[in-house]
Amino acid sequence: MQDPRGDDSVASDFERTAHTAEHLVAIVQAGWRLVISHGNGPQVGNHLYRSELAHEDGLPLLPLDVCVADTQGGMGYVLQQSLANAFHAADLPAVVTTLVTQVLVDENDPAFEAPSKPVGEMIPSEKVMALRDRGWTLVEDQRRGGWRRVVPSPDPKEIIEAGAIKALVDGGVIVVAAGGGGIPVRHAEDGSLEGLAAVIDKDLASAMLAIDLDADGLLILTDVESVYDGYGTENERPLAQVSTSDARERLEAGGFDHGSMGPKLEALVRFSEATGKLAMLTSIERAEQALQGSAGTRVVR
Repeated sequence: MQDPRGDDSVASDFERTAHTAEHLVAIVQAGWRLVISHGNGPQVGNHLYRSELAHEDGLPLLPLDVCVADTQGGMGYVLQQSLANAFHAADLPAVVTTLVTQVLVDENDPAFEAPSKPVGEMIPSEKVMALRDRGWTLVEDQRRGGWRRVVPSPDPKEIIEAGAIKALVDGGVIVVAAGGGGIPVRHAEDGSLEGLAAVIDKDLASAMLAIDLDADGLLILTDVESVYDGYGTENERPLAQVSTSDARERLEAGGFDHGSMGPKLEALVRFSEATGKLAMLTSIERAEQALQGSAGTRVVR
């Protein structure tokens, strides 16, 4: 929901989400039902940083799983209100709700030893040393000309509230769920749930949720119209369709950025392999055309 030009104000979040909501309403008008997920990379990183700064003045430190939960609620509120307003403007009856969602992960996932998920804003080079002294793990984003904080990103194994989400969907509710990939949790020895310090990839969690719900399709909306072969080079070209086997070869060869397009393509492959149903990526502006087959990239089994 954040402006890619760098305006991360709440007002900008509402403005961009209202724009997104108009396109989502158009999808409903075309006959689709919706379950909506979203990312939270910039927001959860900012929330964590605020907590760390406040902790220096004596306030309790918020663990990363709680920061994920907080951003699920805050971003869900923005989406929920914007969608309700868009449906009202279109004179369509709709009930929209946000469900704070936990996602089970393996506490022994190798990702905990190799942080890779970017969170927070872009960091200029002159601040890198000071932030590393704070204990941050940073990686350079050469394409964007800066650095990002990275945290562990384990693979999702189970959506704890999948049954509740399905019940709401079956009741006709438009649900915002698994925001930010869901709150990462593990099963303790006594079977209880405990949060873990990580951020799950939202695209992989969305694919799992779509499979759980037996959805008719998975549509990933981002800031580019298609998956591109040779992205960022003079030879880049959009891919209208790619098979799951071809996509896997490209992913294994490292042809897509692990922090951006790679997980999106992996999510589409997982959904397509599991269901054989519609699996597409495009921009929010081309969402309706993508569902009609005239835009975006489709992954086919």
